[in-house]
Amino acid sequence: MNIATTIDGTSARLSICGEIDFDTLPSLRAVVDTLPPQVTDLYWDLTRTPFMDVAGLHLLFTPTTSSGPERRATVTGLGKQPLSLLLMAADVNPTLFDLSRLLPDVPPTAR
Repeated sequence: MNIATTIDGTSARLSICGEIDFDTLPSLRAVVDTLPPQVTDLYWDLTRTPFMDVAGLHLLFTPTTSSGPERRATVTGLGKQPLSLLLMAADVNPTLFDLSRLLPDVPPTAR
């Protein structure tokens, strides 16, 4: 797995090349934990991420560790399998997996 990070003010773009699973989750969390505290927006570029398991849900829907600043996550470049996983999770529990938080073009779910 390769992770390229670009910081611009309060935003960080994290471009991942490789799969997101429980083996790679600690490395991804470590990258997020080392970001400067002023970074409040995470942009995950998953263009080169062909596979994501439930670890990706943990990463994308809890982008902040308990000790770090609150951060908002946005996802771009979703391939077929990662998108399918996100849609399935949102279908099972739309409140917990509110895609409008991650995908800017998805309207909020009715509550």
